Amino acid sequence: MLRPRTSGSAPAVAPEPGPRPAARFPAALLPWAWAAGLFALYATVSVRRHLLIRTTGYDLGIFEQAVRAYAQLRPPVVPLRGEDFNLLGDHFHPAIAVLAPLYRIWPGPLTLLLAQAALLAVAVVPLAGWAAEVLGRRAAHAVALVYGLSWGIASAVAFDFHEVALAVPLVSAAVTALGRRRWRAAVLWAAPLVLVKEDLGLTLAAVGAYLVWKGPRRLGLFTAAAGIAASAVEIKLLLPAFNPAGGYAHGENLGEGAHGSLLTTIAFAPLDALRPDIKAMTLVLVFAPSALLALRSPLALLALPTLAWRMLSQNAFHWGTSFHYSAVLMPIVTAGLIDALRHWRTPGPVTPGPATAGPGSGARSPAARHIRASLVTALAVTAVMLPSFPLAQLAQRATWRTGEHVAAARQVLARIPDGATVAATNRLVPQLTSRTEVVLFPSFPVHARLYEYARDRLPRPTAEWIVHDRHAPPAWPYHAGHWPYPPEQQTAELERAQRVYGYRKVAERDGITLLRMGPPRPPGAHG
Repeated sequence: MLRPRTSGSAPAVAPEPGPRPAARFPAALLPWAWAAGLFALYATVSVRRHLLIRTTGYDLGIFEQAVRAYAQLRPPVVPLRGEDFNLLGDHFHPAIAVLAPLYRIWPGPLTLLLAQAALLAVAVVPLAGWAAEVLGRRAAHAVALVYGLSWGIASAVAFDFHEVALAVPLVSAAVTALGRRRWRAAVLWAAPLVLVKEDLGLTLAAVGAYLVWKGPRRLGLFTAAAGIAASAVEIKLLLPAFNPAGGYAHGENLGEGAHGSLLTTIAFAPLDALRPDIKAMTLVLVFAPSALLALRSPLALLALPTLAWRMLSQNAFHWGTSFHYSAVLMPIVTAGLIDALRHWRTPGPVTPGPATAGPGSGARSPAARHIRASLVTALAVTAVMLPSFPLAQLAQRATWRTGEHVAAARQVLARIPDGATVAATNRLVPQLTSRTEVVLFPSFPVHARLYEYARDRLPRPTAEWIVHDRHAPPAWPYHAGHWPYPPEQQTAELERAQRVYGYRKVAERDGITLLRMGPPRPPGAHG
């Protein structure tokens, strides 16, 4: 209580403390909060998929064998790809060696899956940060959702582990640096892409081309030349040097195709990029998360190298929306959306009314309404597409139920000792790669050649153990789990292993058969 003074001027009286306004979430932490939430989402999808035996040897098992070799300070020789096959002869991705220290601490497929979830999630940080800077905090939340729930990221999350997970945050940081006109930072972020995959040197070249157009020309020319040179050296020199069969393992995908000559193939390239129809559909869907607004931004040009090789490939897997091939495009599309909308973030006429007075009165300006409507449209498109892609699996009861088949598989696999050599069917491979030496049953590829389904000359099995799943359940994106050979041939090869090569049955539960190599038969015993 204040007492009156008898002399002198009255002192200033502090106002009565009132209710404090709620503390706002720190702006700098907003992108990281989204990264944490998306990591939890992606990790849940990936881990549940693995625990339900829906991951595959091709490709999670392959990458685990490579990272396991790096962790043991060995070259990435991967038995799943062929005898003495160095994985650097398949795709040039030495960057995956950065995961080796993590794998050494916690060896297992979940290390790779969680690392991928973290990499894909952290890519939202530069995107949300830039959106908050040029469009405002509410818009940043919308942009984070557009990226985080995009079908390209969902497809990558739900199909094993791939090296492009390392590229996604690099592309995100590089493309936002371009949008902010931070030219040197963009080049520094994009430069490591050449160590992630051989085609990403062309994305670095696209960054250089953007600089020639919008920024310092000399830096742009140098960057473009370096990117093209890096891809050329990797495809023409390094990959053939590591490949046991010589040549580029995926060169046939970009060969002469159905036209019979390279010149004719080049002439028909514009038409071939749009046919069959699935290609045109994919091109539209790539930009759909931005409500096609990313096409109004020059940043969208960075997607051209990836889209070009995919649409011109002879491999039908590259044309559609499944697998991981579109993940690296999602940061470009999202950044294009931000770039297209930021030009509307300028002072303009406002609608008369009470809301026009005081701070924030521009909320009813035509520009603000346009930005809001565009983001709502982008979110609506994302929501409409969500049920068709794997993040929707979290709402399915089967995702949270461990069935009898999974329990049976775990019991049978537990009988295989650590350090053993095993031939396993595709879905069972990543359940074993951390503690055994695994190859695929029946053997594929033949003589280290990819996509060669030589069913009539499979090599004899040499692994001590064979484990086969006759009832491999469907799992996105495959409708059946018996890749690479039809179930009838796999069953025939299993019977042949017992009849001809002397394997004996050790266990069988719910369609899962475990064989062990028996003592060698006398010469001529099996005709």
